[in-house]
Amino acid sequence: MPELVPLKRALLSVSDKTGLIELGQALAGRGVEILSTGGSAKALRDAGIEVRDVSEVTGSPEMMDGRVKTLHPRIHGGLLALRDDPAHAQAMEDHGIGAIDLLVVNLYPFEATVARGADYAEAVENIDIGGPAMIRAGAKNHDYVTVMVDVEDYAALLVELDDNGGQTSRAFRQTLAQRAYARTAAYDAAVSSWMAGAIGDVAPRRRAVAGMLKQTMRYGENPHQSAAFYTDGSNRPGVATATQHQGKELSYNNINDTDAAFELVSEFADAGPTCVIVKHANPCGVAQGGTLAEAYGRAYDCDRVSAFGGIVALNRPLDEETARAITGIFTEVVIAPGANDAAREVFAAKKNLRLLTTEGLAAAVPGLTWRQVSGGYLVQDRDIGQVTEADLKVVTKLSPTDEQLRDLLFAWTVAKHVKSNAIVYAKGGATVGVGAGQMSRVDSTRIAARKAQDMAEALDLPETPTVGSVVASDAFFPFPDGLLAAAGAGARAVIQPGGSVRDDAVIEAADEAGLAMVFTGQRHFRH
Repeated sequence: MPELVPLKRALLSVSDKTGLIELGQALAGRGVEILSTGGSAKALRDAGIEVRDVSEVTGSPEMMDGRVKTLHPRIHGGLLALRDDPAHAQAMEDHGIGAIDLLVVNLYPFEATVARGADYAEAVENIDIGGPAMIRAGAKNHDYVTVMVDVEDYAALLVELDDNGGQTSRAFRQTLAQRAYARTAAYDAAVSSWMAGAIGDVAPRRRAVAGMLKQTMRYGENPHQSAAFYTDGSNRPGVATATQHQGKELSYNNINDTDAAFELVSEFADAGPTCVIVKHANPCGVAQGGTLAEAYGRAYDCDRVSAFGGIVALNRPLDEETARAITGIFTEVVIAPGANDAAREVFAAKKNLRLLTTEGLAAAVPGLTWRQVSGGYLVQDRDIGQVTEADLKVVTKLSPTDEQLRDLLFAWTVAKHVKSNAIVYAKGGATVGVGAGQMSRVDSTRIAARKAQDMAEALDLPETPTVGSVVASDAFFPFPDGLLAAAGAGARAVIQPGGSVRDDAVIEAADEAGLAMVFTGQRHFRH
């Protein structure tokens, strides 16, 4: 296993031509013989770089629309041969196989092809065969072969060659070999996941998932845990694709909470100005208003204590007035579809405040969520379930008013994003009490009512804001006790999924309490 291997012969075959000419010039300037194929060879030759066609090396032309060009012993032998094995050396001599010291390949753009909505036949045609085969061969033989699959590594290669007199070190080759196998694994994961969807297999025998490193972190959820942030390659707006304009790097908890806030505010894409404030992945205040500044103020008023150090998400581009309101307290992150210059100038005075812009909201599109359990993974569809007024079933003698219906749908949307058991009181397009993550639904109901009392004290209100409010429950009330607790807090209308064996008893209790109640027929557990 040699420590240093001189680079004398290279094979360059890339779909993405970024940096190809500069790399080719640098290699040629170092006396490296360059082999290439198709469009790569043409691009290099057009730039005045001497290139030898792979077809000349193999003695076989490219055929079948380019499907067959590098699958040949004179290519794979050059990649796989053990240079210090006498039998391998003899085979190379007998069959005219020259060693390939550097392989530079990036694959057919399968992921991009699928992302732009290509049909089945076009997607299949963009599955690379020769590229992955060469990459895996060269990476397996990394004792002798340097394999590059990312444009980002071109510069590092040239530094490596300069530092080692035209040679690559074993550690460098090992690092690139790992990246090469990760790339082919991610590529195969993309192909297999796409095909499962294309043929309607919702539970394929094997599932693969891959990600691209976006950020390493100082630590994870707690300081003793290491962590990193990976992207999935999709272009769906959110924390993974956002532009960060200022502030230090996002932490693990920042990313988790910012995602929760942005997913919730995106539910209000077609609504008026809306603000979400999140703390520890739960919304502590959500409100709508005539302006973003008003929406922020109403969301902040719901739970001023929890809002401190929270995450703010907006459904409209950030403006100066809203920026000034937000900077009135300590806030970790603000995420919005955009921000004007005046707003960014206000935030510039708060150097530790992170501002993220997304150029859009997260559409409710199908996708998968993953959760690790001991020995495996739970995989399910993303919860994109939504209800409209037409989906609601009035089950009580009293029907909700039009104003209550608007608040019921608002509270229901918020409850979808609150950890179960979830209870949300709302009035006038704003939350006034949120109960999250309790072991019993009645406890969440009482906690949310207690939060509303805190709000009344903080704002010096004459009565708790739950009086005259509506209440949403993410799952059915299993007993009348939770519903009666909400009625005792002053709620006048209820939205819940229904479906309990005790629905009749709960409906009877609602009628006796003079409540209006609607069933959605849809549950939103969020564990």
